[in-house]
Formats: sequence, structure tokens, C-alpha cells
Amino acid sequence: MNRIIDKLAIILLCTMSVVSADSLTQPVAILLSAVIISSAVQLLTGTAAAAVLIAGGSLLCGFFPLFLCFMPLLLYDAMWEKKFWLILPAVTVLRKIEMLKSSQLIITAAAFAVTVIIYFRVSGLEKTVKKLTALRDEVAGKNRQLAEQNLRIAEAQDNEIHLATLKERNRIAREIHDNVGHMLTRSLLQSGALIVINKDEQLKEPLESLRSTLDSAMTSIRESVHDLHDDSIDLTKVIEECINSVDSRFTVDLDCDVSEHMSGNIKLCMIGVIKEGLSNAVKHSNGDKISIIVREHPAFCQLMMEDNGSCSEIKESGIGLKNMRDRVEALKGRISFTPSREGFRIFVSIPK
Repeated sequence: MNRIIDKLAIILLCTMSVVSADSLTQPVAILLSAVIISSAVQLLTGTAAAAVLIAGGSLLCGFFPLFLCFMPLLLYDAMWEKKFWLILPAVTVLRKIEMLKSSQLIITAAAFAVTVIIYFRVSGLEKTVKKLTALRDEVAGKNRQLAEQNLRIAEAQDNEIHLATLKERNRIAREIHDNVGHMLTRSLLQSGALIVINKDEQLKEPLESLRSTLDSAMTSIRESVHDLHDDSIDLTKVIEECINSVDSRFTVDLDCDVSEHMSGNIKLCMIGVIKEGLSNAVKHSNGDKISIIVREHPAFCQLMMEDNGSCSEIKESGIGLKNMRDRVEALKGRISFTPSREGFRIFVSIPK
């Protein structure tokens, strides 16, 4: 847009040099020719055709001296093409220079000077704009990198906090089991022994009540310990530990995308199926790759496990497959086994 505005200013200045011409026909024709050539050069900028047009327009000065008045316009185009020497053919006007008035020559010379000034002003402005744009893009890129790095750091911190929380839950569960659980067990045994040796009918009912209370406390403690333990299971870490124990002839790919809030029962079911599936692959598969994909969706969780060994049929009566089916169906889920020449696939879907 800046170049178009500058060209309009140059055209206006060039037009001032021909207003004193004896006839309007030739100046108008030359003006239109110069505008057409300049427009074509801008459309074809950077091509050989643009250079040819500028050189051809310069040659017109030898035939139409008045065309010299509009050469500042072509000089502007030539300077943008980085080929200012393309206007040198305009020197052919010297053969008929006497056909131009001194006022026209003075205004044209001033127009040449103004054109050079405008070019350096606009080109300098465009270079500055390009530098600022490049700087803005660089800053934006660094800001994106910084934001991504901050996100990775935050995720790493969250993961560390999550692992620390799971570890602390495990420790609490272990402490309750080893200390409180053992003390309650001993108290239950002692209360049972007292009931056996007691011969006072008045103490029989209080002792029975005491044993019942201790039994309820033991049940509550056991459930709490199991809940803490189940919640402390890091599914991805446990699956990776299972994979590490697989025969070295297998390459195992794991893609696990689950939240930390997945139900403990579902985690244990997934782990059981994966362990059994890996064991079956090691025993029966003639492949060398195993793929495990675990996904958590809003309403259900999915597991797909597949190896690349050939398998034409399966025995549904196998204990391993039955155990997997029982685990999944206990949570009202669905499991399917698909044998093929390309491999054996296990697909599990469990509602939340």
C-alpha cells in the first residue's frame, strides 16, 4: 500500500512537468503508457519480464522525449527491482533534448530526486517493519517455549506430589495393618479366650458385646486399609513393572492414558488381565511384539492388548482366560478374545 501511495505522488509530480505541453493528446497517452508499464512491473516484480518492461519503457524516451518526464516512475520500479541501471536506455533522449522545455527538465530532475528520497524512506521503513515482525515472532516463539516448559514443570511437580501422596497412603495403610490391625487381632483372641474360660453369667453378655465391637472395628480397619492400598496403586507404574518382567524376545509398547481417580477395583482388574495376558503371550505366542493400550473415558475404561503372533484358535476352557473373564464380569464389564493370523487380541471394557 505504501508503494502505491508513493507512486501516486510521483505521478502527480511528473504530471506537473507536462501541463505546459502544447497538446494534451501526447501527454495523456504517455501518462497512460507509464502507468500501465509501472503497474505491470509491480505485478511481475522479481521476474525477467519486469526488467524487460522497465528497459523497454526507458527506450521510449528516444522516440518520445516527453516520456522522460515520467521516467521517475520507472526509476522507482527499477530501484525496487534492485536494478536501477535498467533506466539507462533513457539517455537516448539526449538526441532530442531540445524538444523539452527547461521548466520540464527542472521539474523532472526534481522528480528524480524526490523519487530517490521516497525509495530510501519507504525501503528503510519496510526493513524496520520486517525486523520488528521477526522480533515479534521470535518473542512469541520464546513465550510459547517458556509456557510449554512451565507446563512440563507443573506436570512434573504434580506427578511428584501424586507419587508422594500414593507413597504416604501406602505407608499409612501398612502402619495401620501392622500395628492397629495386629493389636485388634490380639484383642479379639483375648476376648474369645475370656468368653471360653468365663463362668460368670453376668459377664457373658458384656464379653460377647466386647468381641462384637472388636470384630466390627477389625472389619472397618481392614476395609480402610484396602481402600488406602487400592487408591495408592499407580496403574502406569505397576504395568511398567509387569512389562519389565516379560521375556526379552518381546518388545512391549505401552500407551496408558488414565486419571489418578480411577477406581481401585478397576485398576486391580486391569492389572490382573494384563499380567495374565503377558503370561499367555510368553507361553503361547510366536511373535515378538506386544501392544498394550489403556484408556479412561467418561463412562467406562478400556484395555486393548495385542501381540503379533499367529493364532488360529483359542481354548475358552483355559484357566487363564477364565480368570480374566471372571475378573471383568465381576465388575459388570465385557471381555473378548480375538485370534487371527496377524495376532491375538484381548479387548476389555468396564463401566465406571
